[in-house]
Amino acid sequence: MTTPNTTPPSTFAALWREFKGIVHVYAKWLVSISWALFAGISFVLLIAFGMINLDGLAVLMVLTSIVIKASFKQQIQAEEKATAATYLAEAEQLKRQLVEARMAAMQAQVEPHFLFNTLASIDHLIETDPARASLMQKSLIALLRATLPAMRETTANTVAYLGQELAIIRPYLDIQKMRMEDRLDIVWDIPEGLKSAEMPSMMVLSLVENSFKHGLEPKAEGGKLVLRAEVSHGKLLITVKDSGVGYFPADATGPSEKSTGFGLKNIKDRLSLIYGDQASFSIRALEAFEGSGTLAQISVPYKAAPLDAAQSV
Repeated sequence: MTTPNTTPPSTFAALWREFKGIVHVYAKWLVSISWALFAGISFVLLIAFGMINLDGLAVLMVLTSIVIKASFKQQIQAEEKATAATYLAEAEQLKRQLVEARMAAMQAQVEPHFLFNTLASIDHLIETDPARASLMQKSLIALLRATLPAMRETTANTVAYLGQELAIIRPYLDIQKMRMEDRLDIVWDIPEGLKSAEMPSMMVLSLVENSFKHGLEPKAEGGKLVLRAEVSHGKLLITVKDSGVGYFPADATGPSEKSTGFGLKNIKDRLSLIYGDQASFSIRALEAFEGSGTLAQISVPYKAAPLDAAQSV
């Protein structure tokens, strides 16, 4: 007794997948062409099949194609939208990871520069002015207590409050004032009510650090640093202005200029990730009639948090 020749189920499954793939490709092609072109191709097909007495098959093919074209259009468009959304999400994730990597690299560059200078100053003052050495040490401890947790918690899209930023900047400026003494004049113009305004973390500190590292410290006679916050047309505008040597990005060719540009690009990328085109950042050297130095400004949508969210400084 012979066993009937049957096709294994796995073969049927493979054939069905292949058939579905062919239908899907055909459906995508039908959706991609216009109805006018489809009508022209159908007309030619009816004539050609009619000449060989297969007009019934031609009509069936045309009707089937109409059904496929009409029913698959939304499905294929949905698939294309889903693919595009996935691509955009992956691109945004890669961009965010790149910005966070830049942040880590930037912090690794900035921290040693400032810490080494501060520790060297404390070491010198221990012998010449122990009281000032103690004050600088206390300011450094306050800075580290405020900065290190913020750095651990900071990602590309972290948003804090201006008061939290100022709690970090205050001891930083205290240290710089003790180091530069009469060579440094600091002007604070920040209304108390704006300390609860949202502000991406570590950005203002980066601009202040940039003013010292590339503007005020290289200038023998020192200068003035102005830190200002205001609300204009629904935006929080932060201004960091110094009377240092000036910043000329078009002429930046040395290592220090490259590291400066690296940090500033990080600010631009983070603002774009968090706010899109609702935020802006600019930096320029002051014009001759304005005096020497650099003017940097960050503008973000103004959003106030509950009063107890802002930290006092």
